[in-house]
Amino acid sequence: MRTAPRTAQLLVVLALFTATAGAVAGCGDESAGSATRPDNARARAVADAWDGSKAAEVWRRGYHPLGESVQLPEGAFRDGDDKRAYLTENLVLRGELPLGGGSEAGQVTWDSGGSLELPLMDAREAYDTLAGGGNDGPRLTVTGAKPGRMKLATSRGTATVPAWLFTIDGYDTPLRRVAVTPSKLPQPPIKPSPAGSDAELRPLDRLAEVADGGRSVTVHAHHGSCDDGPVVGALETDGSVVLSASVAGTRDGICTSDLRAKQVTVKLDRPVGDRILLDAFTGWPVPYGQTKGPSASGS
Repeated sequence: MRTAPRTAQLLVVLALFTATAGAVAGCGDESAGSATRPDNARARAVADAWDGSKAAEVWRRGYHPLGESVQLPEGAFRDGDDKRAYLTENLVLRGELPLGGGSEAGQVTWDSGGSLELPLMDAREAYDTLAGGGNDGPRLTVTGAKPGRMKLATSRGTATVPAWLFTIDGYDTPLRRVAVTPSKLPQPPIKPSPAGSDAELRPLDRLAEVADGGRSVTVHAHHGSCDDGPVVGALETDGSVVLSASVAGTRDGICTSDLRAKQVTVKLDRPVGDRILLDAFTGWPVPYGQTKGPSASGS
């Protein structure tokens, strides 16, 4: 269910952690960590609050992507310099971008039926999400853009969504960037876990992938320098999958103040389907691709 992964997202996450929690010593691209299946009281409370709630009804009517917002040109990348330019968002514009949102009126259409109208970002706004670098290293040159469409995995199944198709010098096919933002999340029907109420529970970072027909969920979870890594458990109900993150093997000793991230894969008893993936700690749906502060879904 995942489109072309964007490793730059993780680099930004780790950079933010460095500024707030000391030097980062872990890599979130490691498929490490472990999974358990605890039925803890907090997970049960979150499930009970969401299942059948007005918030769940609103969430299911919205557009919540489970795939990357960018699809690379065919054959990307030609060489290491192009890859580095993309990962560092070092793009340069050598042409004109269209004004306005084009003829595609922000309509998301699901393969299973149904559609939703959403605000459409213009070409400049979409370009700016890709070109935040501005360094002296290798660059990719954008020569133009036009409105189009692309397929994307969402919480309601595969959808066709508006996109901007950017022409990249040296590539025969365009780079596609989704031109709509996710729906705003409803106010959760439960508050975050009270401070000190569960010393073991940790907030999740973000959703990385839903695979294996929806039976495998991979998330980025945090841990420190004096433990054996993150552990994520799943409580499944008819309406939700509540993920509880903690760490294993905590121990005393000289510990640095870094914050490490690892991927943890949780196997489910049945496919996620239209069930809501929830974070037991926050009580919110688990964000997809969260890197630069609150996502549009959580704004």
